Amino acid sequence: MSTTISPYEPPLFLRNPHLMTLVPRYLPRDTSLDDLPQESRLFTVEPDTQLLGWCHWQQDRQSAPTAILVHGLEGSSESRYMRGITAKAYRLGFNIIRMNQRTCGGTEHLTPTLYNSGLSGDYRAIVNELAQQDRLDRIRLVGYSMGGNLVLKAAGEIGASQPALVGVAAVCPNIDPTVCAQALEMPRNWIYHRHFLTELKSRLRRKAALLPGKWDLSRLDAITRISEFDDRYTAQDGGYRSGADYYDRAGARHVMTSIAVPALIITAQDDPFIPYSMFTVPSIERHPLIQMVAPHHGGHCGFFQRNRNGEDAYWAENRIVDFLRKGTAGGGLTR
Repeated sequence: MSTTISPYEPPLFLRNPHLMTLVPRYLPRDTSLDDLPQESRLFTVEPDTQLLGWCHWQQDRQSAPTAILVHGLEGSSESRYMRGITAKAYRLGFNIIRMNQRTCGGTEHLTPTLYNSGLSGDYRAIVNELAQQDRLDRIRLVGYSMGGNLVLKAAGEIGASQPALVGVAAVCPNIDPTVCAQALEMPRNWIYHRHFLTELKSRLRRKAALLPGKWDLSRLDAITRISEFDDRYTAQDGGYRSGADYYDRAGARHVMTSIAVPALIITAQDDPFIPYSMFTVPSIERHPLIQMVAPHHGGHCGFFQRNRNGEDAYWAENRIVDFLRKGTAGGGLTR
């Protein structure tokens, strides 16, 4: 049985998916966390790799539920949605950990590798550490876009083996990177494609300055497609045979049937580069623990709404916080 989801009502002027994707990122917003306790923590996920998390602990952390937040491609723990969810969920009594993926948020020096969509083992390791060392027993994973794929993949791989994991939520997750990369490279999406490719190249140059000789950058400037970048650099760095092999193996779509905790997936049917068709498959539609929420509008992680019922304008954030608070989801589709 599906839980009730507050319907999404976009402003008329943001029904264009590109406007919805871009405009909310530039609207003024208070994302200050100055009134919350905060401490940094390094999680060792491999012998030579650490991930930086910003932890906002309740006074008695062991008695409080915990949410681990994971950002999207070229985001960080400082992304506005990360800070927005943190402020809302902390005030509801949650411990919040805002994670940086490998090399993100100024952490290039903490790992010799690049980051990629298949590194779900990082988040399995973090859940295990929090459960075993901190004795936290009500942990939920939350991710946006690439981070959404990572947390769903981690949850599927964990299955029922880690009782401390009790839920997972994802917004616009790229659960099939092959079709997402194809969509991103379409001419209508040139603005997003150029942004991501430019940022990925810049990050690789920063990494190469720290580890001279590890990557051959002689052809970097000539790369014009993100699939080329991933084939030449991301896949090889991550131990994949090719870019195609990386895209296929990194997708959470392979393990969706193994998710053993309540799961909420929010995506927009008009997302420019996360095709809705990925989610209309039996492994999701028939899963008793997965609830799909798929409004017709919303763009890519936009979901800016008319103010209603005392909420702010960030509808997807509020639905994530509702999910954290209620702790349940049921199979079904909400449009």
